[in-house]
Amino acid sequence: MARLRVHGSPGFYVLLTWFAAVNGLRPLLTVLAAALVHECGHLTALRHCGARVTGFRLGVCGAVLDSDCSRLSYGQELSCVLAGPGANLLAALLCAAAGNPWPAFTGANLVLCAFNLLPVRPLDGGRTLELSLSWAAGPAAGEYAARWVGAAGALALASGLACVMHRSGGSLWLLPAMLGLLAVSVRECLGRA
Repeated sequence: MARLRVHGSPGFYVLLTWFAAVNGLRPLLTVLAAALVHECGHLTALRHCGARVTGFRLGVCGAVLDSDCSRLSYGQELSCVLAGPGANLLAALLCAAAGNPWPAFTGANLVLCAFNLLPVRPLDGGRTLELSLSWAAGPAAGEYAARWVGAAGALALASGLACVMHRSGGSLWLLPAMLGLLAVSVRECLGRA
């Protein structure tokens, strides 16, 4: 089995340090555990479908598994994309069934699941929209819909975050997300997916 290369961007480590300094180590570990569940869902599905996974990149906007999905069918690729949110939902349901012994972990999994299902690329929801429409109507239709739905969705979410920041007197935690969503919207409008 090939060794998985892991790479973290400087921005990821700055955000990690900042989060730990402001919130403490326990919330950081809870969020990282939910993220690990998510990525393990993707990894398990990719390996089950026979896709070669070569690397794991950590950035300010999340994690990405580098893999070769060129030989996967649309259905297989969709199952691999949805396996991350599915793993988060399963973890939350298992915690709830066990009497919710770790409510923060349950909540982190639910938030990560919902966030990743937003129809904005590169999130899982954006990839799901693109793959589903590509499968149904062809790659051009999937790309077109994912681009414009993603651009509009990212702009709407960025506007909502700006409104929350304004009404609450500002929150530095929302600023990176808002700027990232604006960048996604611009990138999609310019056709640089």
